[in-house]
Amino acid sequence: MDRYVTGAMIKRLREKCGITQAELAGKLKVGDKAVSKWETGRGYPDISLIEPLAAALGVSVIELFAGQDIVNTNRAFNMLRSKFYACPICGNIIFGTGEAVVSCCGLTLPALEAEDADEAHTASIERVEDEYYVSLEHEMSKTHNISFIAAIRDDGFELIKLYPEGGAEARFKIRRTKHILYYCNRHGLFKMKLK
Repeated sequence: MDRYVTGAMIKRLREKCGITQAELAGKLKVGDKAVSKWETGRGYPDISLIEPLAAALGVSVIELFAGQDIVNTNRAFNMLRSKFYACPICGNIIFGTGEAVVSCCGLTLPALEAEDADEAHTASIERVEDEYYVSLEHEMSKTHNISFIAAIRDDGFELIKLYPEGGAEARFKIRRTKHILYYCNRHGLFKMKLK
C-alpha cells in the first residue's frame, strides 16, 4: 500500500487515537470493511477521503503522505539544528527550525546535510569593517551554480539568494555570526565555521 498512503500508517495512527476501524469508517462515511482493506494493503482510500482521513487521524495531509508523523523534540532552540530544504525543480529555498515534512512542486524534500567545504567549494571570507564579505570562485550557469549563501548566528540567520550568471558573493553583518553555509545545486550544502 505504498502508492500514496500506507496501511501501516493508517493503522498506527488509528490505534494511537484509540478508535476502532468501525469508528474511523463512521467518521469517513465509508463501510467497515474499507478501513480493514486499507490497513492490510488490499485497497486504497479514495483521493477525496485523504483530507478527512488526515483530520480524523489528527495529522496533516503531508504527514499522512510522508508515512510519518512529525514530533518536534527540539525544545531548547539551537540555530545549528535548523534545516534547509532546496527544491530541485523551482529552486525554492525553505528554512525550518525543527523537524518537518516539506513539500514543493509535488516532491517531498529531504533536509540538506551540510558538509565541510571541499577544495572545489571553499569560500573566501574577508572581514570588511563590520561585515563579512563571502565569495566563491564557482561556475554560475543555469545548470551549475551556488543557489544561496547564508550566515548562521546564534539568534537567527540571514540568507542571500543568488542567481545564475551573477556573482557567487554576499555580505553579512559580523554580529554573532558563527557559520557560513552555501548551497551548490549539484554538490549540496557546505559549511564553514568562523573563527
